[in-house]
Amino acid sequence: MIKVSETAKKKVVQLMSEEGFDYTKHYIRVGVKSGGCSGLSYDLKFDKEQIEEDKVFEDNGVKIIVDKKSFLYLIGTTLEYSGGLNGAGFVFNNPNANRTCGCGESFSL
Repeated sequence: MIKVSETAKKKVVQLMSEEGFDYTKHYIRVGVKSGGCSGLSYDLKFDKEQIEEDKVFEDNGVKIIVDKKSFLYLIGTTLEYSGGLNGAGFVFNNPNANRTCGCGESFSL
């Protein structure tokens, strides 16, 4: 399961609307890919369709899809949004990450 904080939900709704997506019908696709200074990095985009192998979740009114491989790395993660002094953006609070880089965009297990 992946959770979505209230702050992240507000930003998701705003960004999806700006890009022509409807958060009540469409999805956030969250994934993990190789790269970044810690070995793995997060990937987040909006998607209108899911494929058969996707895991589908809904939290706080937001629909999330995750490919089967990425799901193993993301179990228990909370998606948050930070607008602080270090820059604005989505933050993945991942309990499975043993090490993260300074910017928080990559991690290792």
